[in-house]
Amino acid sequence: MFRYKQVMVIRRDLKLSRGKMAVQVAHGAVTAALKAQKEKPEWFKAWFHEGQKKVVVKAENEEELFQLKTEAEKLGIPTALIRDAGLTEIPPGTLTCLAVGPAPEELVDRVTGHLKLV
Repeated sequence: MFRYKQVMVIRRDLKLSRGKMAVQVAHGAVTAALKAQKEKPEWFKAWFHEGQKKVVVKAENEEELFQLKTEAEKLGIPTALIRDAGLTEIPPGTLTCLAVGPAPEELVDRVTGHLKLV
């Protein structure tokens, strides 16, 4: 059973291809994990050793990503906002993804538990 998880929140309004979405999720997962390793090493270690649970959900738009980031930060959860370089499908600097955690599952669920899976 998992006690820690990481959630990637992708913007629904961008209509990204599957490949582009996968890359944005990967950027978020790595960036937030490294941040957690520095800021919350005990959470990172526990998450890493129990199997690195990850979930991908969707938000409506950029505004919702910022709201979720604020909620997560109030709970002390490491986050990472991902902006695209603009080399393929979308303009440079487009905010694509919010990574939340890794953190205790019950904290992460308070922020992202209401969002639908991709």
